[in-house]
Formats: sequence, structure tokens, C-alpha cells
Amino acid sequence: MTTFDKREQGFEAKFAHDEELMFKAAARSNKLLGLWAAGELGLSGDAAAAYATALVTDNLGNQTINETLRKVSSDLAAKGISREQVAQKCQECLHQALAQLEAASRQAGG
Repeated sequence: MTTFDKREQGFEAKFAHDEELMFKAAARSNKLLGLWAAGELGLSGDAAAAYATALVTDNLGNQTINETLRKVSSDLAAKGISREQVAQKCQECLHQALAQLEAASRQAGG
């Protein structure tokens, strides 16, 4: 195997790792956003978990962040929560999700 082949494999492995990390971060972020939104809607227990899970599984079908924001904003509009507030919370959830994944990776030794 040439140095070029090894380098190519390294880049491919890093790309795959980064894509997996972003997938996990997006799913975790959507779950956190869903739990927050459920709380704002007055949902708790199984109903809150179902709302958050639906937000994650809907995203698996290639739903974009804009579609996620539109759905949550629409659900929260009657509560007086703006799209900008939802977008801000979404950013917070993404940062929290990345921190959680990083902490889990450190604990796993990777």
C-alpha cells in the first residue's frame, strides 16, 4: 500500500467519523429541543418523550433544520414563543449535544 493509499484511507475514515458525529449530534440536539418544547407545551412523561422522539425520527427522514424549526415554532406560536427563540434554543441544544458526545467519548477513552 502506498503512502497515498494510506492517506486516502485516513481521510475517508475521518470523513466517516465526522459524519457519524454530526448525525448523533443532530439527533441528540433534536431530542433536547423536543423535550424543551414539550415542557413549554405543558407535556410531561410519556407525552413529552413521544414529542421529542417524533422530532428525532422525523429528522431521520432528511428533514432539514429549517423544517424542524418551522414545526417547533408552529407548535409553540400559541405560547408566544417566536421562531428566533426556538432557533436560539436549537443552537443551545446543539452545543449541549456536542458537549455530551465529547464527554462520552472521553469516558470511553476515545
